[in-house]
Amino acid sequence: MNFELNENQKMFRDMVADFAAQEIAPIAQEMDEVGDMPEDLINKMRQNGFFGLTFPEQYGGLGVDTLTYGLVVEQLSKASAGVSVMLTVHNSVGSYPVALFGNDEVKEKFLPRMAAGEIAAFCVTEPGAGSDAASLTTTARRDGDFYYLTGGKSFVTNGSRASFFVVVARTPGTTGHKDTHAFIVERETPGISVAKKEDKMGLRASDTVSIDFDEVKVPASHLLGNEGEGLRVALTALDGGRIGIAFQALGIGQACLEEAIKYAKVRVQFGAPISSQPTIRNMIADMGTRLEAARMLAWHACWLKDAGKPFTKEAAMAKVTATEAAWLAADAAVQIHGGYGFCKEYAVERYYRDVRVTRIYEGTSEIQRLVIARKLLAEY
Repeated sequence: MNFELNENQKMFRDMVADFAAQEIAPIAQEMDEVGDMPEDLINKMRQNGFFGLTFPEQYGGLGVDTLTYGLVVEQLSKASAGVSVMLTVHNSVGSYPVALFGNDEVKEKFLPRMAAGEIAAFCVTEPGAGSDAASLTTTARRDGDFYYLTGGKSFVTNGSRASFFVVVARTPGTTGHKDTHAFIVERETPGISVAKKEDKMGLRASDTVSIDFDEVKVPASHLLGNEGEGLRVALTALDGGRIGIAFQALGIGQACLEEAIKYAKVRVQFGAPISSQPTIRNMIADMGTRLEAARMLAWHACWLKDAGKPFTKEAAMAKVTATEAAWLAADAAVQIHGGYGFCKEYAVERYYRDVRVTRIYEGTSEIQRLVIARKLLAEY
């Protein structure tokens, strides 16, 4: 296998790295403190095509391959994981269901607008339906050529800024997987309201809200896939989304590694930089090794996806390995910084908070292991 990036991939990686260093890193701490990001930054990302990364060129997107997308996410996450999650949700679970399951009318209507930077969000999780998505209670009542959605969704990334929602709901009075349906819903449809903004531990630059739907009228033509395929649509989208979260974790973890090395070289104890101490060297070696191993899993998942091969297992492997490697890297980076690592003056304090949720959203580490085990048991 050739692990050399092509010139286009290197160009995207380096361009985004420069953008992140100039436009995001200088305000990352401020965005974390205020719990928001400036519209000016979002507009600059629109102008650079970041919202259209994965969209086909026929709809106005850049049409990059999955590895290029991952490299972009990794570079953005090194500067601010709160910024990167806005783009990962938009470019994956917020739009992938439309591109894969929408009819031609829906694709022509929505994908160009999404590619241009009208933001998309993903509405599956509910207060009583997280890992057990089949227990969702939001309903979709059909009446002629329309569905009427009623219920509430929680932990909706991009929810306060989104122009579109991918929503999964069920036929009233039913349970289980079979009677669930997925829709693309426009924000301006009457009956949609933002109920609550979460005050989060990390990723504070990104908005996470609850959304209420009160008899929201949706054309039947906005159904994604067929009736009864709602959870299939959602789970298919999550496979791709997990690759993005793996790269987000890699970006955070790589930033932790680089900050730890930089600090260890200048922090003097017992008459020498702490980078000369075997204990610190072992910690750095473990950080780098775990992250590189996770990176190879993520690259492999990208290759499978772009080759049109099954990648559910590999995406789960990449996510669980990358997020746990990044978590250990963040913990080690704080430890290497000592008391300073516990202070907001140093970026590792923010990385430590930001990385924690990567082991939870888009499928917890426990769910990833269930997915991996199920696939392995079926294969052998």
